[in-house]
Amino acid sequence: MRFHRDQLFFLLAGMAGLAGVFAAVLLGHAPFLRLPYFWDEAGYYIPAALDFYRHGLLIPQSTLPTGHTPLVPVYLALAWRAFGFSPRVTRVAMSLVAAATLVSLYALARRVFPGAPGREVALWSCLLLALSPLFFAQSTLAHLDLAVALFTTLAALALLRGSLAMFAVAATLAILSKETAVVLLPVAALLVWRRTRARLPGTPSDDRPDRPFKPYRLGEWLALACPALALAAWALYYHHSTGYWTGNAEYLRYNLYSTLSPVRMILSLARRLYEVFISGFHGLLVAGAVWGAWQPQKRKMRNRGNGEKATLFGDFAFVTIGLMAAYVLMLSVVGGAILPRYLLPIFPLFYLLAVALVWLLPRPKARLILLAAAACFVSAWFINPPYPFPFEDNLAYADFVQLHRQAAQFLENDGSRLRIATAWPASDELTVPDLGYVAKPLQVEPMNGFTSDDFARLQPDSHDSFDLLYLYSREWNPPNNWLRRFPRLLCLQERYFAYAPQLPDSLLVDRFRLNLIAHFERRGQWVRIYARSP
Repeated sequence: MRFHRDQLFFLLAGMAGLAGVFAAVLLGHAPFLRLPYFWDEAGYYIPAALDFYRHGLLIPQSTLPTGHTPLVPVYLALAWRAFGFSPRVTRVAMSLVAAATLVSLYALARRVFPGAPGREVALWSCLLLALSPLFFAQSTLAHLDLAVALFTTLAALALLRGSLAMFAVAATLAILSKETAVVLLPVAALLVWRRTRARLPGTPSDDRPDRPFKPYRLGEWLALACPALALAAWALYYHHSTGYWTGNAEYLRYNLYSTLSPVRMILSLARRLYEVFISGFHGLLVAGAVWGAWQPQKRKMRNRGNGEKATLFGDFAFVTIGLMAAYVLMLSVVGGAILPRYLLPIFPLFYLLAVALVWLLPRPKARLILLAAAACFVSAWFINPPYPFPFEDNLAYADFVQLHRQAAQFLENDGSRLRIATAWPASDELTVPDLGYVAKPLQVEPMNGFTSDDFARLQPDSHDSFDLLYLYSREWNPPNNWLRRFPRLLCLQERYFAYAPQLPDSLLVDRFRLNLIAHFERRGQWVRIYARSP
């Protein structure tokens, strides 16, 4: 009976903690809960969820299918079924996933670092994750990677508790959220093999000779295969429905065939390492972690403990470093878009390991470094880097959405009967009311982008193509843009990452005889709407 009472107490405590963290996440994101859908949300994830919500389709038909596993669209559809379809419901639902990730990280930290000192390590890890610009921005966006971060953290917790059955459940949910989470499986298998060797009597790594060796049972080993079987079942179903094992012809060309260049892989690896260890003020936290790791061995052992605690920390470090290496290497080989959010699943473990190493320093120094990192993370919500970056990496995405909502309202009022030439995602924003920008579809002539090749297809002397030209900043292009200051970087971007700058407005004004009729600007981003002269 006491066992059941203890379990009930921990369950209620966990639910109360989740409710408190959820409320804090919602409070922090209150200004953004009503924002319309942004970029890839508008292009794939919301249409995919709507197809399941309205028609029960696991493979979307209203947008080009990409082969992604369907758990997150199904989750959003269920939230809409319960509370109604709206951006606010979507963002609250994703905030719940973010809160659950923070609670899971706290539970993992307390498992790795029990006792009073471990409580502060756990709190700092959760605080830094919550305040990190990428996690903060992604906490309300309907992307897949946040859910993968949640289930990856739970899978790591299950591994460190020695429960392969619970690992199988968490890893299966991670893979059903996004298929790239399959990298969990080789890391888990290596940890099991490592633990098996450590438990063999007489081996040098056996730190508990008094504990009899108990080999893993066949059922525990089979549990490692369950997530792979779930992915295989999805691949067979997807192939049966589409003729592809994943994605589509264009998706495979962009994300696989076009990336198989040794030079591009090396450049992608450098960018991924930069995103993990330097960008977003990560460099400050990493420097503190390296400083802590160089402390005398006695201090390390005094803080970590010895015996079983040291083994647990070693297993955690093995899983964290293994997952970081697997994700960085995988995303350096495949993936046309170098988006930092694809690395989000490893960041909860990364922050916990970094804080643990910083904590090896004397307490005043450790707290000062962690406090400085937290302050820098908050500043990075608003400070954009001096080079092009995805707006979704910080609150620049909110500026983008608010600008486009202003422009859409202007066009609804003054240009609803005119043909508007613009590039995606603005073309979808003006034609798909579900995205939250317009009440009724406007007439849009879609373009691929705003480069010289895109405008070469339009006839300057013909008024049959468009009446209004909707231009906007598709990328971050500050005055001190490093790509312009370092021509070699620009050449590498153009050759290996398909970077093409937008044409200057002045050239377009002269070529098409344009008049500026509306201009919107917000923290360096802009939207300009031009009308053609008669």
